[in-house]
Amino acid sequence: MSIEVKGLRKEFGTQCAVNSISFSVTAGEIVGFLGPNGAGKSTTMKMLTGYLQPDRGTAFIGGIEVTKDPLNARKKIGYLAEQNALYPDLYVREYLSFIARIQQVKTIDSSVDKIIELTGLQPEAHKTIGKLSKGYKQRVGLAAALVHDPEVLILDEPTSGLDPNQLAEIRSLIKAQGKTKTVLFSTHILQEVEAICDRVIIINKGNIVADSPLKKLAEIVSLPRPDMNLESIFRFLTGQS
Repeated sequence: MSIEVKGLRKEFGTQCAVNSISFSVTAGEIVGFLGPNGAGKSTTMKMLTGYLQPDRGTAFIGGIEVTKDPLNARKKIGYLAEQNALYPDLYVREYLSFIARIQQVKTIDSSVDKIIELTGLQPEAHKTIGKLSKGYKQRVGLAAALVHDPEVLILDEPTSGLDPNQLAEIRSLIKAQGKTKTVLFSTHILQEVEAICDRVIIINKGNIVADSPLKKLAEIVSLPRPDMNLESIFRFLTGQS
């Protein structure tokens, strides 16, 4: 398993943000990690990437336990955080070269050229990051997650701020990456999930309330109506309808 989670739990004071959840994601699988705001999605992703320590449970990336060997686990991960932290004074190419050096990429120039083309950053590559639109900043974050050709992609709201044309392009890019990588991504845009995902995991109040291939979700979940679409199922499982 490229991602394996066993009994992962995280508390903040008296609040249980993630309640002993377990799941796994295999290579070549694109999984939508869904839930309302505050459900525990970002907290889970931060524990998978080593940015937060779990209170209990374990997470493995490519067979490496994250808490015991975080550096080698992170080498296998491309991570785009919900808050896309960038250096506004650096040029796009300069920033991606910096990330490539940190990730110990051997062929920095060619890898940066390739990822700029792949993420459609060519028109803006000569600018400083601070002068980019929100959508292009999001592309820079995605390029940084991909520049070292990771085994696992963990993407928290990867299409936030993109216009419809950009969204379609990035959606195609994620789908293409999913052919060879393990992809776990969160989004509130359910059309993205229907267009990209093989499977969905829905989390609510720190608990997994559904884990199913997308096509079988309506069969597996006990629903009040058999014809409910993904949005209706999501609202039903998260207490919004």
